[in-house]
Amino acid sequence: MKGVTAKIFRGLHLRQVVTIMVLLFIAAGPFTYLRAGAATMTVRSVKLSNSDAGATATYGFTFDIITQHLLGSIQMQFCSNDPFPGLPCTPPVGMDASTATLTSQTGAVGFTISPNSTANNLLITRPASVSVPITSSYEFSGITNPSAAGSYYVRLQTFASTDGSGAAIDSGGLAFVIGAGKVSLSVKVPPYLLFCSGVVINDNFCTSTTGDYINFGNLSAVTAKSAQSQLLVATNGQFGYGITMSGTTMTSGTNVITAMSVDDVSRPGLNQFGVNLRANSSPAIGSDPVGPGTGQPTPNYNIPDRFRFNSGDIIASNANPEDTRKYTVSYIVNISGGQPVGVYVTTLSYICLANF
Repeated sequence: MKGVTAKIFRGLHLRQVVTIMVLLFIAAGPFTYLRAGAATMTVRSVKLSNSDAGATATYGFTFDIITQHLLGSIQMQFCSNDPFPGLPCTPPVGMDASTATLTSQTGAVGFTISPNSTANNLLITRPASVSVPITSSYEFSGITNPSAAGSYYVRLQTFASTDGSGAAIDSGGLAFVIGAGKVSLSVKVPPYLLFCSGVVINDNFCTSTTGDYINFGNLSAVTAKSAQSQLLVATNGQFGYGITMSGTTMTSGTNVITAMSVDDVSRPGLNQFGVNLRANSSPAIGSDPVGPGTGQPTPNYNIPDRFRFNSGDIIASNANPEDTRKYTVSYIVNISGGQPVGVYVTTLSYICLANF
């Protein structure tokens, strides 16, 4: 009824779920292993003075201490099977680091070689003290190389304990090659997916995300209510990604505001709940996708001033690897004059699946 206002308070919760499906590793870059509770060392390298099989060499390690934490020991574990901390390690045949001498150290200092070191597990220790994020270097002489040519790996981990026990704080993997006087390099680019949601995402950084709740205030039968939130995505997935929206329309007990199952314009006076991912003029809300990426809203959510809501729909996608791309999700709510009074709420989940 024209001129009648229903006092209906509204709330919309947002939460994000990030799912990564990995089918293929792509080659080039340092090894990254995602381990719960351990930050990945972003800068890390190993340099050998002699890469001949069975030779005695000096090994120089450089890596970032990422986390400010109590630091008591650092482990450099040599393996012939893979560089991933926490997985079973096959010691390289002929490798012997038990006779190593720590000849220099910079950054986080005060370490000595632990008596717990073995032929393939070089552990350095110090009285546990707080270490700030810093690039650190350690050089060891007197290490015997593996006896056979091939690719080998080093697993780096930092610990609060002085004996390498307990959960790792920072971790990373390295690869080096042993050959008959040859210099070879082996690297990989790990798969990654960046995805976050929030009411506002400043610039192109998930760390700047703010807000996960939207309050539409009082709804009216004569004026549409609108609001917006944002999504940020980037991935090197070979076959791109898709963002799925799931949840329900807005409800208050058994009372429901009808979801827009097919796309339509905003119609004050009718029950409607819908979204799109474009800049709109009626009502004036939202923004077109921005950023260097090329992803787009899917067709049903890519028409300005037309809205839709179906739980489980893919609302944005790209069939190729994506540079950073920011989407703005616009929400509209309309009610009829007879809509029952109540507090109407819903929680929506945005799930991003990268395809490798």
